[in-house]
Amino acid sequence: MARTPNLGAHVSAAGGIHLAVDRAAELGAESFQIFGAAPQMWKRKHHSDQDTEAFRSAMTQRKLRAAYIHAVYLINLASPDDELLRKSIDTLTAELELGSRIGATGVIFHVGSHMGSGFEHALPRIADGMREALDRTPDDVQLLIENNAGAGRSVGSSFPEVGAIIDAVDHPRVRVCLDTCHAHASGYNVATIAGLKETIDEFQREIGAEMLSAIHANDSKTPLGSGRDRHENIGQGTIGLKAFRRMVRNRVLRKADWLLEVPGYESNGPGRADVDVLKSLRDDSELPGIPDKLE
Repeated sequence: MARTPNLGAHVSAAGGIHLAVDRAAELGAESFQIFGAAPQMWKRKHHSDQDTEAFRSAMTQRKLRAAYIHAVYLINLASPDDELLRKSIDTLTAELELGSRIGATGVIFHVGSHMGSGFEHALPRIADGMREALDRTPDDVQLLIENNAGAGRSVGSSFPEVGAIIDAVDHPRVRVCLDTCHAHASGYNVATIAGLKETIDEFQREIGAEMLSAIHANDSKTPLGSGRDRHENIGQGTIGLKAFRRMVRNRVLRKADWLLEVPGYESNGPGRADVDVLKSLRDDSELPGIPDKLE
């Protein structure tokens, strides 16, 4: 029998990376995600061996099943600017090194923007950059491509583009993180029964179900095909509660680790109530008390 998904959320690593484990456990999370550095800065934060060992120890004590690092947003492996490309590769390498040190399953990253050069022209740069970062780091941590919402010149909003990157890199540690909000915003109608089937069929055809390691579980503030990356709480957006009930039980999607990146029902980021809602959908149990805005 296929396992049900590990459910969790993005949590803060403020005050010491090891403290994120306790924060995840307090939410009732089974899997979780952190930033290893300030997401809008190139400057890296130093994590001592004591803190990374404390992280590993806390994972065991708290019996959490999976941890992920979300790489900084500045990374752009599709950039034709050599200086930006070099910073991006080195930063992604540092994220993977940290992932190995803390025993994370993988590092999730946005490929970036081709900045007008076009996807086909950017593809060799992307593949070379990913391969270099992978070759420079331990083999016990995955590198996950996250699909994007389709705005502007960004890369990876369509499954064929993600699949083309995977084929070009041709590396056993490459996997995918599927963001539900981004998929919906880029035109994949995960909100309906027929649309979800078409979405998963295309994912399997262009990428492969075995490549899916994580899901960013986010409703969308904006409508289908908007091209806008605006996360909403589960059931309070244009995807809707019924759709997430279908997704969390889907035979392909339930094999991934699910990670909430929502504003939170209490507007403080993902909280226990947000995790509990996902668990109730997975387990077919009564929904917890949540705001009336939920459908």
